[in-house]
Amino acid sequence: MNVALVLILAAFGLAIGLGLYAKRGKRMRLEEWSVGGRRFGTLFVFVPMATEIYTTFTLLGGSGWAYGKGAPAFYIICYGAVAYVLAYWVLPPIWAYATEHRLLSQADFWARKYESRGLGLLVAVVGVVALIPYLVLQLKGLGLIVSEASAGAIPPTAAIWLGTGALVAYVSVSGIHGSALTALAKDILILVVVVALGLYLPWKLHGGVDAMFARLDAEHPGFLLLPSRGNSPSWFASTVLLSALGLYLWPQNFASVFTAKSADALRRNSSLMPLYQLVLLFVFFTGFAALLAAPGLEGGDVDLALLRLVRAELPSWAVGTVGAAGVLTALVPGSMILMAAATTVANTGYRALAPAADEAQVARAAKWAVPVVAAIALWFTLRGGSTIVALLLMGYAFVTQLFPSLVLALVPGWRVSAVAAGAGIGAGVGTVAAQTLSGLTLADLLPAAPGAVLDLNVGVVALVVNLAVTGAVAMVTRPSRG
Repeated sequence: MNVALVLILAAFGLAIGLGLYAKRGKRMRLEEWSVGGRRFGTLFVFVPMATEIYTTFTLLGGSGWAYGKGAPAFYIICYGAVAYVLAYWVLPPIWAYATEHRLLSQADFWARKYESRGLGLLVAVVGVVALIPYLVLQLKGLGLIVSEASAGAIPPTAAIWLGTGALVAYVSVSGIHGSALTALAKDILILVVVVALGLYLPWKLHGGVDAMFARLDAEHPGFLLLPSRGNSPSWFASTVLLSALGLYLWPQNFASVFTAKSADALRRNSSLMPLYQLVLLFVFFTGFAALLAAPGLEGGDVDLALLRLVRAELPSWAVGTVGAAGVLTALVPGSMILMAAATTVANTGYRALAPAADEAQVARAAKWAVPVVAAIALWFTLRGGSTIVALLLMGYAFVTQLFPSLVLALVPGWRVSAVAAGAGIGAGVGTVAAQTLSGLTLADLLPAAPGAVLDLNVGVVALVVNLAVTGAVAMVTRPSRG
């Protein structure tokens, strides 16, 4: 009997079961479905936020970059720590405003603050467009995890279809309650798995973490240093900045702030979250251990580094446990992403088309949007694509373009018009899209510039464009009152 396959299927069953169970005793009005009735305390604010941040990326992307890139992977640890410092100060006023005005989605915040439905619609479009690759990331990771952990018993495509069906089922029924309850089980399991792998594999294969790093330095000199070009110090610093500013600008992360019952719950959460960054060290350890034990993976295959090593070195029950943890790390954050996208589509897009719609109609529209958004993400997933980290970085470059207008909305005396905010967002997103679609780099556009400039993350370059356009338009337009 394939023990690993049984454990993987049990994880699917657990996710669906807990997701559906969470609906019991609750009337799923739109506010209950999308933001939990705004009653979550520190634990249930912490769990969904941690779930959204630590996804299949924790298992596959982090270990894959440690395997393929070395030192540049440490940006993942740095940006989270910076983001949580910002969150301590920024999230409470966002929560207070959202609670006062009963906001349900990220786009609602911009629309209300700037008194502009048009700006809210633009923010909704940016958010949903960024969420699609993030959901693709989860589904792609799910396919890799299930296929590898089951030794091919479940092909990647079948796993992706199964995962998409599970997401649609329990998001439609239980909303954020299903995600929060399943997230608690997921976080316990992923912590145990990641720490165990990060300690056991270096010890078994290389005699310990110290011995592993000594061998890594001897066999791959300079691997633990940032290169002078490409993923250089300027790339590292600009990517940390971009990711830190953008972490809570993902629609699902932003909306999770609305679930808190108090600003203190958010402050406590921000104080605890840096501890979770330590988990990523153990993920990197597995990537380094895999590089020494099984070199040769290239391109998108680096995302398989952890799974290939686990299959080669651990018994079937342990492989199945890793696979089960991987299933939950894909399904739980995937459900949050799917719900945020569906809520945004309904509460902003549908309301724009049907301004007289009542809450019940908008709630139905949100639940109908769930399978539609899932189908779009499924289509992109099955078409293939980039590595997991590349997908994440592209999404970050999009959502971070919302940061300047967020700051301008929160800081008294810095108010600008909705036109200026929208022009800046459009210019920033357009810069990212043009670079992504054309494949042009700063080296193509500015061949004479120094290397430190050429290696800057395109999202940071887009932020500069964003700020310049916002400032220019603000000089000739009048600000809103809010």
